[in-house]
Amino acid sequence: MDAEPRVFLDTSVLFAAVWSESGGSRLIMKLGEAGVVALWVGPTVLREAEEVLRRKSPESRPHMALLLDRAEVQVGPEAGTEALAQALSTVDYLPDAQVLAEAVEVEVDYFVSLDQKHLAGNPRTGRLSFAVGTPGDFLEWYRQQIVERK
Repeated sequence: MDAEPRVFLDTSVLFAAVWSESGGSRLIMKLGEAGVVALWVGPTVLREAEEVLRRKSPESRPHMALLLDRAEVQVGPEAGTEALAQALSTVDYLPDAQVLAEAVEVEVDYFVSLDQKHLAGNPRTGRLSFAVGTPGDFLEWYRQQIVERK
C-alpha cells in the first residue's frame, strides 16, 4: 500500500457516522479527515442519504454535510453498463448493485457497508477486485496494511 487506500462508503455507513460519534463508521471518517485514507461515495449514495435524511431527520443534513466536507469525501461517477453488469453478477438486489457498481468505477481498495444481507455478508463479493466488509472489518484490514508496511 504505497498511497492511501481508496475506501468507498455505503449509505448505511454515512448514517452510522452521523448518528454515532464513537462507532467504527465515525472512526473511518476521522481517518479521512486525517488524510490517511481517501474516502469515496457515489451519486446514488448521496441521493439515498439526502432523501432519507430529508424525510426522517432533516436536522441531521447539515451535520452530514460537515462530516463529508471535513473527511474530504470525494464523489465518483455514475456507474457505466460494464460496472453495473459486474455488480449484478455479485449482488441480486438492484439498488445495492448500483452502489457497488459505483465503487467498481472508482477502483477502490475497500467497500464499507453495514448491509450484512446483500453486501458485507455476501460471499460472492470475494470475486471483486476489492474487499467488502463492515466498518470493523475495514479497520482491521487497515491495521494489517499498516503492520505490513513496517
